[in-house]
Parts: sequence; C-alpha cells; structure tokens
Amino acid sequence: MASPCALAASVISAISNGARHGILFKGGVHLENLGHLKAIALDKTGTLTKGKPEVVDVLYREDYTMETFLLHVASVEKYSNHPLAQSIVDYASKHSILDLIKPETSEDISGFGAKARIAGVDWKVGKADFVGAEEARAFQNGIAETLASEGKTMVFASDQQGLVGLITLKDVIRQETIDAIDKLKSIGVQIYMLTGDSQATAKAIAAECLPETKVDEIKKLQDQYVTVAMVGDGINDAPALATASIGIAMGEGSDVALETADVVLMKNNLSLIADAVLLSKKMNKIVKQNVFFSISVIILLVCSNFLQLLNLPYGVIGHERSTILVILNGLRLLK
Repeated sequence: MASPCALAASVISAISNGARHGILFKGGVHLENLGHLKAIALDKTGTLTKGKPEVVDVLYREDYTMETFLLHVASVEKYSNHPLAQSIVDYASKHSILDLIKPETSEDISGFGAKARIAGVDWKVGKADFVGAEEARAFQNGIAETLASEGKTMVFASDQQGLVGLITLKDVIRQETIDAIDKLKSIGVQIYMLTGDSQATAKAIAAECLPETKVDEIKKLQDQYVTVAMVGDGINDAPALATASIGIAMGEGSDVALETADVVLMKNNLSLIADAVLLSKKMNKIVKQNVFFSISVIILLVCSNFLQLLNLPYGVIGHERSTILVILNGLRLLK
C-alpha cells in the first residue's frame, strides 16, 4: 500500500512532448530546472543569427592585390572550423581563387583567430587585438570604427611587415529571433547576449567575450539570478554551456556543444525555448499535484490498514487505482 511508484509517472510524458516538437532533454532534472529559469544568455553567431555570414568589404594594403590578399587569408583560414573562416574561404572560391597555398605550419587559436606560416612568412588572421590593435584602429584613417558601427564583423590580417588588410562580414538575424525574445520576456526571463564580436558590432550587454570570459559572465548572472541558461552552438560556447544551470545547444552546432549541452534544439528554433519553459512549468505543477494526491492516498490506505478497515486485496486495488489516476494526469503533458 505504501509503494511510491505513482510519484514518478509524469516526467516521461513531458520529455516525450518535447522530443515530438524537436526539444531533446538529457534527463528529467534539466526539464524541471527550466521551470525556474530567470535569465538566459545567448551566443550571437549561429544562435541569434543564421551563422552563415557573407563577406561585404575587402580592404588591403597597397602592395597587395585583391587576389593575392584573398589567396593568403583564405589559405590561413582553410583549416579553421569557425563560421567566419569558412565564409572567407567560400568567398575566395567564388572569385576563382581555388589553388590555395598549403601552410608550412598552422594553428587555430580559440577566441582570437588563426596563424600560419606561408612561404616563410608568418601570417595572423583574426581579431584586432590578435594582429595588433593600434594598427587595426589606424588602418586607412580609422575606417574600422565606421565599418563596425554599421554592424559588420571584421577580420584583420597581418604579415611580418604589419597589418595587410581587413575583411568585413555580415550575418543575418534569424527570422524567429525577435519572436523568441519577446516570448521569453513575456514569461519573465531576462535576456543577455554574449559574443566574441566587437562591442560596436554587437551593441550588446556583454561584448568581445573569449570562451573563458563567457564563463565569468555566466557565473555573474548565476550570482544574480541563480537559475541561468546558456544557448550556443560553437566550440567556444562549450565551457559556458557546461557552467550554466542549463546548457542549450542548437541542433546544427558543433559536436562539442551538442555533447556538453543539457538540452538540444533540433530545429534551431529559439522560440522552442519559451515553449520548453512553459512545458516545464506545467510539468512541475502536475508533478506537485501527483505527489500530493499519491501521498494522501498512501497515508489513507496505511491508516485504514492499521485500523483494520481494509484488508490486503482492497488496499492493493486502492493503490493501483491511484497509480492509474496519476498516470492519466501526467499524460496531459502530451498535449
């Protein structure tokens, strides 16, 4: 009569509902935690945006042509898996620059860029701080600041003589992003953006974040809100996904992000997060109903047994009927 099996009959229905709508939970505890969500941090590239930036501007030093500049930059970026690097390689390919040079050495530096040695010359491609912040700001009379104010992401390139040039890229905001943010705000969730982009480009609360500083930002948010989710898709987001109360990965993200996250959005649709939060709140409510009902029935049956008001067969029937009612109540989460 005191068997507690009826207490665990609701979570599976909620997880099944999420899976049917493209939300995969790696355990009931993560679904439960979503109901207490107070703040969410979103990576920009690949999460708020489509993650497929397109090259807009190509500026270079006088001793280079567009072809030679793109040839060297694309040769350095070819071995990087960052979306910006892939976009530059694709852009070079569209401009008939197909025979890229194989670097003598190559290294991808997470959060900064890539460096390689080509024909005995050391090249760096990445952020302004990586190639030389002062040179980057001074390049072509400070044009970088103007381009950043237009919302463009900049990739700088340098050789042993100094800054060679820069390439600007622009990503497209996902159509569902604004609706998703409005939905989350309507249910009381605070929104933050963490990005590795420049502050002028990001126009966000926290900008120019390296992987380790994203972790620091998540910890600060946890101190303020306790339950904080992180949404990301790249290798750079993995530490923050692991640190957050709930790590949420986009389905088209990197293997590392998918492995680290607690929740995966298979359809890359941010509005599913709000749906998942509402599902969690509904599940927590039904679980409380089931717990209260189950404990009440158990107490009633046990007391009836001690007072000899029920014999064993009737006690078993009463217990099993309560279990069926709990399961039926939990099945409402499939709707």
